[in-house]
Amino acid sequence: MNAEQFIQEKSAQAIAALYSADVTASSLQVSLTRKEFEGDYTLVTFPLLRISRKAPDVTGNEIGEWLKENVKEIASYNSVKGFLNISLSPLFWTETLAGIASDKDFGQLPSSGKRIMVEFSSPNTNKPLHLGHIRNNLLGDSVSRILKACGNEVIKSTIVNDRGVHICKSMYAWEKLFNGATPESTGKKGDHLVGDCYVAYSQMEKEHPEVLEEVHNMLVKWEEGDPQVRALWEMMNGWVYAGFDQTYAALGITFDQVDHESETYLLGKELVQKGLEEGVFVKDPDGSVWCDLTADGLDRKLVLRGDGTSVYITQDLGTAERRFARYNLDSHVYVVGNEQDYHFQVLKLILAKLGFDWASRIYHLSYGMVELPEGKMKSREGTVVDADDLIESMYQEAKKTSEESGKLEDMSEEDKEALYRVIGLGALKYFIIKVDPKKTMLFNPKESIDFNGNTGPFIQYTHARICSILRKASTSWSAADVNPGVEPSAKEIRLVKLLNQYPSKVAEAGEALSPAVIANYSYELAKEFNQYYHETPILKESRENVLRYRLELIDTLARTLRHAMSLLGIHLPERM
Repeated sequence: MNAEQFIQEKSAQAIAALYSADVTASSLQVSLTRKEFEGDYTLVTFPLLRISRKAPDVTGNEIGEWLKENVKEIASYNSVKGFLNISLSPLFWTETLAGIASDKDFGQLPSSGKRIMVEFSSPNTNKPLHLGHIRNNLLGDSVSRILKACGNEVIKSTIVNDRGVHICKSMYAWEKLFNGATPESTGKKGDHLVGDCYVAYSQMEKEHPEVLEEVHNMLVKWEEGDPQVRALWEMMNGWVYAGFDQTYAALGITFDQVDHESETYLLGKELVQKGLEEGVFVKDPDGSVWCDLTADGLDRKLVLRGDGTSVYITQDLGTAERRFARYNLDSHVYVVGNEQDYHFQVLKLILAKLGFDWASRIYHLSYGMVELPEGKMKSREGTVVDADDLIESMYQEAKKTSEESGKLEDMSEEDKEALYRVIGLGALKYFIIKVDPKKTMLFNPKESIDFNGNTGPFIQYTHARICSILRKASTSWSAADVNPGVEPSAKEIRLVKLLNQYPSKVAEAGEALSPAVIANYSYELAKEFNQYYHETPILKESRENVLRYRLELIDTLARTLRHAMSLLGIHLPERM
């Protein structure tokens, strides 16, 4: 039972005793007390006036007085215009820490019985992953972890957009300009080589616009199963998959389910035919198929080209139907940039018109773009920050910063290299995840690697500092050592209060689909510990029971930080 639930339960008892009224504890409104008022938690008493039939302050004072007289964990109270501010005793916070310390699943919420699919990454096989893809992957991976911590069964999925006009553009350029080049002959990762082809095609089309018709002809041949076109497609996609796998491994990204558009677009075509038969879609004289959404305040939406080839939404329709049917999903979250807001609005509407009641359980986690100081990235022009290059540069920044600190002389070279990777990746992930997903963000690699401030390395270093204290401790401790005989200091109570908030922060992050909630909570916890550390000489404490209490407190804090940061896909080292 957390603090809010404790106050709800005791307040329900007070209301029953004072007014002979039965209220459900969970129906009482309790929240953290605002900083300008004295107290820990606030009970909203306005809804209780119909029960007490008394003025707001009188009702608040009566409930507060009953709580103070009958509940030893209540230290004091004050009532202000319909709000009862309650201060909990040091005893309550000591008991709270003992409960948290002994709960090995602290932060894992009870099972919801729900199954949720989270689709993210979903790259095109015409270019390597870049900084924008990194934000997508990190958000998708972290949201999946958070939803799992919220008690859901989570399926991490991706759909590889491995067919279409954009893929044919890279294939066409390779045939015309690259003289049979391969990853082996060029020494390039396969996804980088194919990305070069895509950039080269864009320049070719600028100079010779007529090549676009040849690319469309190639797409028609692909859909007809032309052996030569299919062989080229399989070869180049194979190069890209091998490259993607390396990048995913470096980021620590995995999937439970991988779909390919080349396998699902036919499902969408079947739905289009069904929609035509049911009058949901109409066919234009040129053979193209549309869904008229003007009555819904939107436009007409193309769902099949006149030449019979599919568009993005064609495969999205088929893939969604197959996933809900195959996995019996309670909901489906798509992690896709805000440039596709309209696409998902249309997707949900068309699925609803096709009669799928689960259309309302599709959620679009719409995130802002990642920009650089010089502006927006453009794949066609090759002005992107390559994911592999960025990961390597973060490793180099971490190595440089760590070497300058001079604290790793006794560590083996192999361990140092592993640590640099952990720090660099932690810096990259945290810098991106700490920003609310809905916001456009400006990426600054040097700022992200700072060991001070709201950064991944700061939290990693805080964890390493706690581990160092625990290693140096000459005494042992356990959750049983957190006992009422120790009077916690104001700083220690502040730390326990923050720890107590963690499960509600996990729930909040899951509800909002926002890893930023966990990132910024982790920073607050790390920052509060550092203030405590500078004011409290933990290992110099002479009273054995107080020493054991403090060791258990910071050990619990380190464990909570590890759990929180693991929800962001970030590892916390024991040494830095």
